[in-house]
Amino acid sequence: MTGWWLGGLLGLIAGVGALTAIRASPPMRPIRLTERVAPYLADAPAPSRLLLRSGPASEPFIAVRRLFGPVVGDAVRWVDRLVGGAESVRRRLGGLGSSITVEEFRIEQVIWGAAGTVVGAAFVGVATLLRGGIDPVLVIGGAAAGAIAGVLGRDWWLSRQVERRESAMLAEFPVIADLLALAVLAGEAPIDAIHRVCRLTDGELTRDLQSALDEARAGSPITRALSVVAARTTLDPLTRFIEGVVVAIERGTPLADVLRAQAADVREQSKRALLEAGGRKELQMMVPVVFMILPITVLFALYPGLVTLVSLSR
Repeated sequence: MTGWWLGGLLGLIAGVGALTAIRASPPMRPIRLTERVAPYLADAPAPSRLLLRSGPASEPFIAVRRLFGPVVGDAVRWVDRLVGGAESVRRRLGGLGSSITVEEFRIEQVIWGAAGTVVGAAFVGVATLLRGGIDPVLVIGGAAAGAIAGVLGRDWWLSRQVERRESAMLAEFPVIADLLALAVLAGEAPIDAIHRVCRLTDGELTRDLQSALDEARAGSPITRALSVVAARTTLDPLTRFIEGVVVAIERGTPLADVLRAQAADVREQSKRALLEAGGRKELQMMVPVVFMILPITVLFALYPGLVTLVSLSR
């Protein structure tokens, strides 16, 4: 590494540090609503820690907030403006059953982007160093590409997590619906049937139903708790299923036939999805046949004749 490159890097680090310090100073830092209201609430009693919803998932975000403060807040707002889709993120987080908020997810995207920046810059720097010298333009470009890949990669990974959870819930749904129908036919009330099924099974759908039961035990009406689960999920069959259970509880209509019909619909949908996946796999299987096996076969068939023609022409 030459002297001018080292000096430029140190100057860049010093400049970024100075700009960060100036940006975080009180004259430049935007005043938040909590800071405006805090002097007037100094005499208010502190809330009980039992009512705080901080858990293992939120502890890393609190640590990042305390360490980096305004820098992370500015980065989160910038990523939110650049990427957008806060409602889509909120819907997917609800479909995943996660307790993190959109802001915490943006913090994860910022962390992934920072890691991608370091990895991209290091990879391009090592690659250019092996070729004879470090090119600052390529290093900056690699860092920018790594940052974009990190931010978008976290969003892609969230979509993949939601898809896996939805597949697991669709696989569990017919069994749970049949168990609920059997419990209702045996004479149990819908709430008792849900409780029995949650006790006998384990899975993603069971955890959602168990969360609704927990809210009902805490004092919320069971219909409201189930409606919250239906609004949070991204699966239409599950939404129809929960709405049917809610209507049956509210109006007292027969529930067993509805559950059986919905379970049959989900099984038919699974069959159609399996046939569609088989069709896609069939097309994917044609790719190696057309582009690898067929050209090699043609080459083996034509090569002896081509060699014979070349030898005769000489």
